[in-house]
Amino acid sequence: MATPEFILALREKIGNDPLWLPGVTAVVLDGDRALMVCRADNGAWTPVTGIVDPGEEPADAAVREVLEEAGVVAVPERLASVRVTDPVVYDNGDRTQYLDLVFRCRWISGEPHPADGENTEARWFPLDGLPSMTEGMRARVEAAVAEESAARFRFSG
Repeated sequence: MATPEFILALREKIGNDPLWLPGVTAVVLDGDRALMVCRADNGAWTPVTGIVDPGEEPADAAVREVLEEAGVVAVPERLASVRVTDPVVYDNGDRTQYLDLVFRCRWISGEPHPADGENTEARWFPLDGLPSMTEGMRARVEAAVAEESAARFRFSG
């Protein structure tokens, strides 16, 4: 799925002005392997990411995004990380920043495939052989894989 309709409606009103959005990252694990997708827009390998719809529970958004983007059914196990992304400027000039909620999810069923056009590939990688990714994405995976009971967060105070 491309840009959600509610964002397109907001953009009609605010143009390219900064937009603050809740986002999710779903790190789906199946034993010692993690689900990764290759983004169609920039070719980067990442866990599944997406935007929380208005009124949607964030954990439900993570599960929905995994199914929509990779054709995989997963269940959330815990909130692994809460952070604010750096500002993002898209090719069309839209400016956005995300409150990113990282969920550790467990694979239930389905074979990964690029299900909605947002990605060119979707597949499993061994945790000790993940593809190259940004430092921020790697930190999200590390937070999800860690055997911690509390979510990680940044505190600048």
